Amino acid sequence: MKRAWALALAAPLVMGQAKPELVPDVSQRDIEIAYSFTGAELLLFGAILYPGGRAPGQDERPADIVVVIKGPTESVVVREKSKVAGIWVNAAQMRYRSAPSFYAMASSRPIRQLVDERTRAIYELGLDSLQLSPASGAAPAVQQRFDRGLVDLKRRTGLFYEAPGAVEITGGVLYRARLRIPARVPVGRFTAETFLIRDGRVLAAAVRPIAIRKSGFERFVATSADQHAIAYGLIAVGVSFLFGWGAGALWRRF
Repeated sequence: MKRAWALALAAPLVMGQAKPELVPDVSQRDIEIAYSFTGAELLLFGAILYPGGRAPGQDERPADIVVVIKGPTESVVVREKSKVAGIWVNAAQMRYRSAPSFYAMASSRPIRQLVDERTRAIYELGLDSLQLSPASGAAPAVQQRFDRGLVDLKRRTGLFYEAPGAVEITGGVLYRARLRIPARVPVGRFTAETFLIRDGRVLAAAVRPIAIRKSGFERFVATSADQHAIAYGLIAVGVSFLFGWGAGALWRRF
């Protein structure tokens, strides 16, 4: 009897310590790139499941949502140009062993208002918190300069961006956000990560995979170049020779 009373008294404490869960989804799990591909818009949506199935009360501080789409990592070389005798030349360079090929983040509020710098670095929330892997041990000031250069290059091509305020939360339970996938996005396995944040802490996180691949003739060419590199190179040279010869013959005729 005493044990039953103890469990009954402890139940509210256990419920209070239980954390909410995320049930996320994405509008497209597979994106095919054809010759006419001009980009895509992904809808990331889901629900927040609170302990006991209850919605947050008016006296509770509302939670925030951050969604991040990451592309496969790649090796990148960043070159810094310098003007020598009036000519721009490559003065220095830094190679990164792994850097995300694509990064997009949407949040219900600016990320700096949600978590501190340490938490942003742990979960890579924001372009200034990406954990890049330089291959050389450069001085911290030099590495930071090249890190900013890499992020700036990716941002200008539309492959890196942030969208603060793009996440809409309805009733403290349902959320949705739209993120743009540019036309020049690389192919590979992407991830859509969702984070539930309240009082500066990440309470829950969930991941959904996204596959981006070529289709049609583009897929045939990419597969041929990857699996039959020598034959693909010989055919490419032959086709170039035929086009050049044909153009020359037409020029002589007219």
